[in-house]
Amino acid sequence: MERGAMRYEGKAKKIYATSHPDLFIVEFKDQATAFDGKKRGIIHEKGICNARISALLFKHLAEQGVPTHFVEMLSSREMLVKGLDIIPVEVVARNVVAGSLAKRLGQPEGTPLPKPVLEFYYKSDALGDPMINEYHVDSMGWATGGEMQRIKELAWQVNQRLSVLMEHAGLVLVDFKLEFGRHRGEVLLGDEISPDTCRLWDAATGEKLDKDRFRRDLGGVEDAYREVLHRVERVLGTL
Repeated sequence: MERGAMRYEGKAKKIYATSHPDLFIVEFKDQATAFDGKKRGIIHEKGICNARISALLFKHLAEQGVPTHFVEMLSSREMLVKGLDIIPVEVVARNVVAGSLAKRLGQPEGTPLPKPVLEFYYKSDALGDPMINEYHVDSMGWATGGEMQRIKELAWQVNQRLSVLMEHAGLVLVDFKLEFGRHRGEVLLGDEISPDTCRLWDAATGEKLDKDRFRRDLGGVEDAYREVLHRVERVLGTL
């Protein structure tokens, strides 16, 4: 599949057209940003790790009945995907108190939630991705009631499937962000699933193995991403 003109460049990925109108190439970058772009840097080989992790997890989820945009890997950092009309509602699933939730609830980071929680955010870099609810989504026409119901069903399914997988990998799936889009009338899981979009802690030590190492200047960022890739590869090779 030949790469055509670049259609979009975001903080972590570039998207290119192909000769097929429904297929696009996503190139994963090594650039890293945090705090709405206020902090920037390079995580060497981040794009390679995130592309491989995302591909493995998308394939695993598809086998479990979760429809995704993933088609195949084209290179170490290039992924062929189905084109999506992105729904501008980011979904965050939380299993453990961390990050902004710790501040909002006044709970210590690391406190397990009695039940998982779904949160919704309006996808807008300019506005800092503000938290919203389903009334906002309905009022603004960002998604239909049926689409939101499907998004919630898929998000719960992803949380359940990935929590089990990460447990096998010796990791705690603390929280993660999902994005969805429309493809030929069907809601599909898109974007990526990686240490950029998930909080993953070592189950034995609590060590952070995700983008928080970059956000909080903890060091060892590249090693953390490689460790997550190694564990996911190991587990999916045995499941």
